Amino acid sequence: MRPSLLDPLFASVRSLSGIGPKVSGLLATLLGTQPPGAEPRVGNLVYLPPHSVIDRRNRPGIAYAPEGAIVTLEVRIDRHQPSPSGRSNVPYRVYAHDDTGEIGLTFFHAKQAWLERSLPIGETIIISGKMEWFNGRPTMVHPDHIANIADAASLPLVEPVYPLTAGLSPKVLARAVDEALTKAPALPEWIDAPVLEKYGLPSHRQALQTLHNPHDPQDIALDNPARQRLAYDEFLAGQLALALVRQKTRRLSGRKLEGNGNLKAKIIAALPYSLTKSQEQAIKEIISDLRQPDRMLRLLQGDVGSGKTVVGLLAMAHAAEAGGQSALMVPTEVLARQHFATIAPLAERGGLRVALLTGREKGREREEILAGLRSGAIHIIVGTHALFQEKVEYHDLVLVIVDEQHRFGVHQRLLLTSKGTAPDMLVMTATPIPRTLVLTAFGDMDVSKLTEKPAGRRPIATAILPMERLSEIVDRMRIAINEGQKVYWICPLVEESEVSELISAEERYESLKPLLGARIGLVHGRMNGQEKDAAMLAFKNGETRLLVATTVIEVGVDVPDATIIVIEHAERFGLAQLHQLRGRVGRGDKPSTCLLLYKGPLGEVAQARLKIMRETEDGFRIAEEDLKLRGEGELLGTRQSGTPGFRLASIEAHQEFLEIARKDARYVLTRDPELQTKRGEALRILLYLFERDEAIRLLRAG
Repeated sequence: MRPSLLDPLFASVRSLSGIGPKVSGLLATLLGTQPPGAEPRVGNLVYLPPHSVIDRRNRPGIAYAPEGAIVTLEVRIDRHQPSPSGRSNVPYRVYAHDDTGEIGLTFFHAKQAWLERSLPIGETIIISGKMEWFNGRPTMVHPDHIANIADAASLPLVEPVYPLTAGLSPKVLARAVDEALTKAPALPEWIDAPVLEKYGLPSHRQALQTLHNPHDPQDIALDNPARQRLAYDEFLAGQLALALVRQKTRRLSGRKLEGNGNLKAKIIAALPYSLTKSQEQAIKEIISDLRQPDRMLRLLQGDVGSGKTVVGLLAMAHAAEAGGQSALMVPTEVLARQHFATIAPLAERGGLRVALLTGREKGREREEILAGLRSGAIHIIVGTHALFQEKVEYHDLVLVIVDEQHRFGVHQRLLLTSKGTAPDMLVMTATPIPRTLVLTAFGDMDVSKLTEKPAGRRPIATAILPMERLSEIVDRMRIAINEGQKVYWICPLVEESEVSELISAEERYESLKPLLGARIGLVHGRMNGQEKDAAMLAFKNGETRLLVATTVIEVGVDVPDATIIVIEHAERFGLAQLHQLRGRVGRGDKPSTCLLLYKGPLGEVAQARLKIMRETEDGFRIAEEDLKLRGEGELLGTRQSGTPGFRLASIEAHQEFLEIARKDARYVLTRDPELQTKRGEALRILLYLFERDEAIRLLRAG
């Protein structure tokens, strides 16, 4: 049960004054509530940080107020000039002066009675707003604040500015945040005293007060102790939740998987190349984990084409030597079929039986596979999330490998592990993730890295060209196809939309067809599984030589003799995605080329992105740069996938606190695994506060 202390923060925003269904809907859009469209809560407003401030301490006097500046003026009201009757489009003007000059205050659609009350003739009034000069005369349109001298102290001199969404006014939002803040209760301290002292961190409540009522622009800066405090709280909640998942999965103690190495040796002998040093090292680390009584939770990071699948296969062979079954789960059907095609022949050389299970296997074929899993006749099963539906039963599932982890959340991770007694778990990702992100998304995992490309892989030459040179590129592609090369041509959209000038895959296919003849194929996300497979197969077999595609080919598609990839509107793609796409070529022993076509003029970030692509093929460097350019939420795909992006913390600015939070979370759980102590109770409140309820359920489930 959530502690009643937190109830005010979990109340609907509609409990605040002046917020009805319409504003609540706008706030849901702004705050990105989960699930989408859910009613926002008071706490969502309390944890909405301002992105900047308006500083109203500037009091230059009318004549010295520069154009466009936000200023505060002390003026005496001289006269009112109402709009002529029946002409509401003519503004209402109020004239005032100070020692330096005269100013006109302009109001559109204003209520005369209200203006006469607020700006009485002969009174001295404080006004604050943006200065504008028309024909050499100073003016202020709709001042942000109007107050008489007696109330001058109530004027906010440094005002927080929050992000907005269309239809939501800054005043309504600021008022709602102010009222929400009054509901925030004082909470017990969950941070260790030495950490508070070392970094000079305020209490949680004080930090929120500073954030929303700044006295200086520095108060909302990322390196201000108030913001650092809130970032640490957010990191600690995340790291504690991950540590609890780890504690729970470890507690379902695994078992030692001993193998004699025979099956592994047969598979290694069947490989057409020798393993790289980092593959050998990763296999050693994984098998050492499998031999321990504790469950394995390991992340295998390897750049595109670094040979993760073979490492995974050898881990599954070790599991089979120990008499157990393995499951390899991937996010898409295309990828599942491809992994199956790679793994099955090699595994069979080692005497292992591999099967494929996706949503497409039906009827008798499906029944046979399910029976083979129940009896243990199938050693390795490859598939999509269909592997973990209720009807699928395993004889003895000891190892689960998940490919492209950040597409599966922590919930699925727990669901997977409910199928075996407590299978070991290996997660593979081809998106190199910077260390800081590994901590935030997978703080509970050990990490192995594949740093080399397999022997025989050639570097990829990358060139950046403007769209204006398109006809020249098409000519080059025609020559390349006549020489027997295979080309990917990537487009960002499936069909032309009104709003965008981006060329769609279908349209590009139609425009290239007359120029290149029948040797051109098309694949995009709107096709059904069989159509996609047929298009990929025709390309793989050489029936088509140029494949126009959307980013469906981003993950894992393998055509070793493709040597050229053209990416249109490369400026629209993120770095990680460009890197993934480029990795579709350079998989054989022939030199390969990646052409990045852009439509100018390029913004600063797009320029930086394309430059990095030209400079390096090192996925880990690319991931670090991507983190700098885009921020963590985008990089992990969390905007879509429901892994937590951060509201208050910035991975770049608060990296040091992330490390401390990880160590602290592990330390707490070794001393107080059930969070029963006084600090443990406070930490439970923290988990609820940052909506990590599933972690608390783990505590109860024991």
